[in-house]
Formats: sequence, C-alpha cells, structure tokens
Amino acid sequence: MWRHIQQELVKRMARILEINPYNPQPRLISQAVELIKKGGVIAYPTDTVYGIGCDIFNQKAIKRVYQIKKRPKHKPFSFMCSSLTNISEYGHVGNTAYRMMRKNLPGAYTFVLSGTKLVPKIMQSKQKTVGIRVPDNAICLALLEELGNPLLNTSATRDEDERMVCDAFDVEQLFGNLVDLIIDGGEVYPDPSSVISLIDDEPEILREGKGDLQPFS
Repeated sequence: MWRHIQQELVKRMARILEINPYNPQPRLISQAVELIKKGGVIAYPTDTVYGIGCDIFNQKAIKRVYQIKKRPKHKPFSFMCSSLTNISEYGHVGNTAYRMMRKNLPGAYTFVLSGTKLVPKIMQSKQKTVGIRVPDNAICLALLEELGNPLLNTSATRDEDERMVCDAFDVEQLFGNLVDLIIDGGEVYPDPSSVISLIDDEPEILREGKGDLQPFS
C-alpha cells in the first residue's frame, strides 16, 4: 500500500531540471522549450523571484496557471519578452518610453503598456493594457530566444502564502504536483520587480521593487 502511494506521489511531482544560471546548457533549454510548446507549465528563476509560466498563445496552459495561482480571471498576468524589439511587437511604445526602456533593459522592471493586436485577450486588462518584462536572467532569455514567443510570468507564490521562495526546493514544496517542470537555476534573493506605467509615454511608478526607480522619477 505504502509503495503504491509513493509511486503516485512520484508521478505527480514535477521533474526538476538543473540548468547553469550563468551559462545555460542549450540541450537543457531545448528540453524545457519542447515542453512549453506542448502546452506545459513550468517554474523557473528570474532576476527577481522564481516564476511560473507558459506560452502566452496557449490558452489551455494559461487557464491552468490561473487555477494554480487561484487568481481571479479579471486580473491578467504579465509576460516576458526577449528584447526591447520584441516588446514593441506586443506593446505600443512611444519615443520617450523607448529611450527609457533602452537604457534600463534587461532589468527588474515590469512595464505597463497599451497592448497590440498580437496579444491574446486573456493576457490583456479591460483597458487593453499589458505588463511586459525583459528579465536580466540568462535562463529566461535563453528560453525566450528558443521559444520565439513571450512567456507568461507570475511569481511562484500563493496569494494566501506570501513566504519568500528562494530556490527550486521551495517551489517544489508549493507547486511540485501542479507544474510540469521546475528549472533549478540556483538561489534567488526574492524581490519583486518595480512596476512602471508608460501608457502615456510618461512614467508613472505603480510599485516600488527591485529595479532602480531614479531613471523614472
């Protein structure tokens, strides 16, 4: 009986993939991306916190993340892009905003922009705005580059449990039976990104976080 229970737990727990945080192994990145392309939900390190994500064009996977996070449907998730050029495909970027972002990306910022038609409705607010990041993290950037699509990005925490998630072990304790893969990229000292609205081409600081706010003040 106990052996059967152990086998069931093993089936349910996510696979852990250890990837070098400074020099991500292409073979391992490809394994993770293959899973994402199949509609998988993964957990991964960023420059701010461990995150949970999926392909923003896979609605079924996005709905899974809503269930995992127990998040209200009217609160869309932010997503990560590979570069500023990539951001301009999914958000309307004015001249002033472009200059500010160019000087500060990649970095620990989430920028709120008006979304373009490329962004799925499930990823936009009622005002058709989006939150976009370009994280300063080699694993994230490698995933994005190979996937060719933005990745949904939400912190690997539960709303009712705000304890800090520092490594893959913490993520496994919280979400090991809910996600398909956990990328172990070492320890992260959790501090959420600064959130800055650039909708009107003028910065409005919505949340103070890890990113330096002086350039936007």
